[in-house]
Amino acid sequence: MGVALGTVVAVSPAPVSAADMHGAAVAGTDLSLVLVSPFIGMLLSIALFPLVAPHFWHRWYGMVSGFWALAFLVPFTAQFGVDTAIYEVLHALIGEYVPFILLLLALYTISGGVRVTGTLIGRPVVNTIILAVGTAIASVTGTTGAAMLLIRPLLLANAWRRKRVHTIVFFIFLVGNIGGALSPLGDPPLFLGFLNGVDFFWPTRHLLLPMLVLTVILLALHHVIDGWHYRHERVHPTARPGPHDQPFGIEGKINLLLLLGVILAVLLSGVWRPGIVFDIRGVPLPLESLARDIVLLALTGLSLWLTDGKSRRLNGFIWFPIVEVAKLFAAIFITIIPAIAILRAGGTGALGAMTALVNQGGQPINGAYFWATGLLSSVLDNAPTYLVFFNLAGGDPALLMTQHATTLLAISAGAVFMGALTYIGNAPNFMVKSIAERAGVPMPSFFGFMLWSWPILLPLFGLLTVMLF
Repeated sequence: MGVALGTVVAVSPAPVSAADMHGAAVAGTDLSLVLVSPFIGMLLSIALFPLVAPHFWHRWYGMVSGFWALAFLVPFTAQFGVDTAIYEVLHALIGEYVPFILLLLALYTISGGVRVTGTLIGRPVVNTIILAVGTAIASVTGTTGAAMLLIRPLLLANAWRRKRVHTIVFFIFLVGNIGGALSPLGDPPLFLGFLNGVDFFWPTRHLLLPMLVLTVILLALHHVIDGWHYRHERVHPTARPGPHDQPFGIEGKINLLLLLGVILAVLLSGVWRPGIVFDIRGVPLPLESLARDIVLLALTGLSLWLTDGKSRRLNGFIWFPIVEVAKLFAAIFITIIPAIAILRAGGTGALGAMTALVNQGGQPINGAYFWATGLLSSVLDNAPTYLVFFNLAGGDPALLMTQHATTLLAISAGAVFMGALTYIGNAPNFMVKSIAERAGVPMPSFFGFMLWSWPILLPLFGLLTVMLF
């Protein structure tokens, strides 16, 4: 990427701050809201096209993404020049997009190589245990990884059940969203926070309590609902299609070791500071970040090499979801450039009125941050929404982790938890819906899902507001 742009790479023997290399950056006070419209257009495309024109979107989502990226880049370059445009794009890609997509690629590929086998019968206790296990591992494998690992065993276990929708809905709540709250590996918003300077274990310390509160209540509620339906089932478990004596087992165990390697690579990049920084056209690339990304690529390659291809195919592993995410987020990270710059300008920027909605007298309104981040995450996408409000709160990780820790908690909890309110709030939601429908489960429509999520989750989020904010 750097070579293609004619980049000159230099090595500095001492740490180089972003400010030292920010000479080509554009000031947020110089930007108008017109330049934010491609970002809004991109998010609305993600939200609406899969609903109103799914066939068009499935075929042309890459072209739509490219259109919105150019809709920002062309006028921005005309106004501020080629050098500034190159700097801003490189800063977004090198600093956030590349590590973001490489982590998702590693987690998706490695978790896709782990296949759970065996005969499970979808009784209430079994279903609840599967949900609990998925929630527990989601902060390690990522919500996408945990969802892809366990959704097929869950569907197979419940193939004989007439009423299955409620279990898949709760699976989306817990495994696809809430379970990823405890580490940067768990959910993309938290990884973006990590890339912006938030400590690796900060989410573990601060989101553990609200995550446990939501998990315990939702597991108990699912168990009650599933138990009621189970008692009214008329089909005996032995009528379930497929073999009934397959022993429980795990194929691709080597991938569990590779997942540990992913954790160590990300953790090491947060604590190892060798003091070597590569300068790519004014954009800093620390050695620890480069090493982390190389290790993630190597672990991905090892997973493909060491995992039996048949096992991966039986696991339903395909490349389309990660390719789609890569294309969409490339456009998102480019079009979000002016929004972040304007938000960093605070009250002097074009979005000063938005700053006033979540701040009063120079102090953050933490409840407002929680609900604003969360509700926008539910209808847009929680990763870029987190980034917007992180910067709206000042974008200083040291200050947000200490003096304004409750504000960062509100932003993090809103982005992670409220992604469960709609199918488009987080990547695993639609993926689970699609897999379930292919397995014969009549999943609710977009608004039908909200008839499940809003009555169940909004009161719980109200409880968290009273408890924490």
